[in-house]
Amino acid sequence: MAFKTDQAERLERHGQSHLLRWWNELDDARRARLDAEIAAVDLDQLDRLIAEHVHGESTAAVPTDRVEPVEVVRLPETDGERVARRRAKEVGEQALANGEVGVVLVAGGSGTRLGFDGPKGTFPIGPVSSASLFQIHAEKIVALGRRHGKQPPLYVMTSPDNHDATVWFFDQHGRFGLDRPRFFQQGQMPAVELGTGKILLAAPDHLALSPDGHGGTLLALAAPGADGGPSCLDDMRDRGVRTLFYFQVDNPMVEIADPAYLGLHRQADAEMSFKIVERRMPDEKVGVVVTVDGRPQVIEYSDLSPELAGKRRSDGQLEIWAGSIAIHVLERSFIERLVGKHRLPFHRAVKKVAHLDDAGRTIKPAEPNAVKFEQFIFDALPEAERWSIVETDRLREFEPLKNATGPDSPATVHQRMSDVFGDWLEQAGAVVPRRPDGSVPFGIEISPLYALDANELKAKLAPGLVVEKPIYLH
Repeated sequence: MAFKTDQAERLERHGQSHLLRWWNELDDARRARLDAEIAAVDLDQLDRLIAEHVHGESTAAVPTDRVEPVEVVRLPETDGERVARRRAKEVGEQALANGEVGVVLVAGGSGTRLGFDGPKGTFPIGPVSSASLFQIHAEKIVALGRRHGKQPPLYVMTSPDNHDATVWFFDQHGRFGLDRPRFFQQGQMPAVELGTGKILLAAPDHLALSPDGHGGTLLALAAPGADGGPSCLDDMRDRGVRTLFYFQVDNPMVEIADPAYLGLHRQADAEMSFKIVERRMPDEKVGVVVTVDGRPQVIEYSDLSPELAGKRRSDGQLEIWAGSIAIHVLERSFIERLVGKHRLPFHRAVKKVAHLDDAGRTIKPAEPNAVKFEQFIFDALPEAERWSIVETDRLREFEPLKNATGPDSPATVHQRMSDVFGDWLEQAGAVVPRRPDGSVPFGIEISPLYALDANELKAKLAPGLVVEKPIYLH
């Protein structure tokens, strides 16, 4: 199998001919693989990214004097605010009952940082049941369908590395009772050598590829399905889905398709909405939602100047306080407009990437050696004509699973889940022991199929239960 002349000339024009270094040593199958991977790379786009993010200057920080706090719908504190929130909830409940809401679950990651071999969504996180992240999320969607009469369709974004394992896991568990969940793969971008911009090879027949970031979700939703079938956006249109609830797999606390949040989004006629929490400290590693010249946008924590990050109001609270937790609502029409006319910008990430050297040896660098290119979904916010930023309770809805130990680990997630479920039981009239700091001393877990929230539990559970050991209601 000879390499196509036009492909070879294309690589030559873009300074990437080294990708064919081992071509003559490959068999036909491996040549076909390399040929397909090279053909899939938009080298014109890659040249622009290399010029900007490898050879160019780093993007200048936004001047502090142009940044202002964003307007936020705060947690209700007065009777009037609570009534308004209930009305918003009714709007969201109607949207769910009408079948107008879909759910997008971003699950392309692996459990590497957890020391876990497999897709992160398969990690057993239930504090008593060891239910997987996927099971917990899926049961919430099934419970929503039972409550509102129509189950929101689920769209699961995987990566090429974990797609087959993810689909297999769902199939092994009867898809957890979901109606026709759809799985789609995010795109990939080649990693390039820091300094030179040369595409790295992971093997003689394989480029060093990495996922294109959670911003790639939008293009992936618009991409043709398997064998050229309808895209996910086409499928949503056919099902009558107008509004999408978006979240990431590592947060088991998320209130999927929260009706009050959906209702606030609808009441604002928003194209995109964010859930946010109050930042705890100036250096907390969350993106910050702000306005710049009157338009909303997110500034990554790493791009936030110390001066701006630590600026405080007269009451001592952080002035720029709205931390993004990757829970969004987007209109399908907004996504269609974005993928039709705009491309989200790419960001530079300097990472350690294993690769082949000129002699064909695999190099595992001790220091960052490569630039990866990623898109972030929050960069869609400035493109929205109308938006809504809604505060949620961090203790109730944000405890991501990222690390094997320490913060954001199984231990902290188990504790947070148990504490929240302990609160639900107490509201239902149960007696739950507490440590001096208020935490629950053992695992407590409530399946979404038993109760989706505290009010549903209260309606099911007779008062007087005394909890003395780990308990799982399911």
